[in-house]
Amino acid sequence: MATDLIKKRVLAIDFGTKRCGLAKTDPFQLFSQTVGTFEEATLYKQIREIEKLDGIEKILVGYPTNGDGSANHTTKAVDGFLERLSLEFSTIPIEPIDEFGSSKAAMRLLIASGEKRKSRQKKGRLDSAAAALLLQNYLERQR
Repeated sequence: MATDLIKKRVLAIDFGTKRCGLAKTDPFQLFSQTVGTFEEATLYKQIREIEKLDGIEKILVGYPTNGDGSANHTTKAVDGFLERLSLEFSTIPIEPIDEFGSSKAAMRLLIASGEKRKSRQKKGRLDSAAAALLLQNYLERQR
């Protein structure tokens, strides 16, 4: 039966000090889709809503590093966010994943998709696209 194939969602967060991009998998964990961009407090509310409607298997958080894997200027902020997220959602596994180059790759995808410059510059559009790209890359590695 098809409902046997339906899984809980995997979420991905592209953390930013002002806003966070959020993406989730489809019910079969084949594709990622953007959910939107949220400030931290409203992000938690959105995650709770997804948990209530679909269930959440795991939350991935983009972890910023330099090209050589060393910490960069935002790593400490993400460490704090990971702590807060773990306290808020203690029953859901939270996994940091390397996000090196994800924003640049997301921008290239937005450009290639034909999205107009004005639309790409809207606050948060890049953040949610980067989260979706992180999640899609994760899904492809799981296959």
